[in-house]
Amino acid sequence: MWIDHLALLPGDPSVLTSFNAINSGVGSGLSGLVIQSTTTGDTSPGGGNKVLETAVEVPPKSKIKGVRVCLEYSNNRSFIDQIRLAQVQSPPSSALVLLDDATPQNQAGPVCVDSLPTSVDPANGPVLLSLRLNFADTSDKIVIRGLGLHLS
Repeated sequence: MWIDHLALLPGDPSVLTSFNAINSGVGSGLSGLVIQSTTTGDTSPGGGNKVLETAVEVPPKSKIKGVRVCLEYSNNRSFIDQIRLAQVQSPPSSALVLLDDATPQNQAGPVCVDSLPTSVDPANGPVLLSLRLNFADTSDKIVIRGLGLHLS
């Protein structure tokens, strides 16, 4: 099931997102969510992971079995280095990480990549999807062109 990749939110002010329907500025120029960073590395200046995050919705009685990300890099020295699913607990004071795939997604693109398999039951609480970003250079761009969930 494809979800809205344009709804990904930056986890801190060092992560910048933009959208240009005419040209993303990467590869063939196909549109997508363009991500840049004002700092290098995969840790935000305030501490914690440098991420994009969104809540996910799935049809009733479905389970999440994995994540699919379709993307392209201006230079694959900057890439996604973690795909994570976390489930908010009750009471909503913590989230349990149920997928923590730290496989570097630095393949030359455009490419679609799948996370490691998991099993997340959204009936047990809200699910958050985050993509950890690792920037080697602040001039690099990552373009997300599609984001999906493998369901059962």
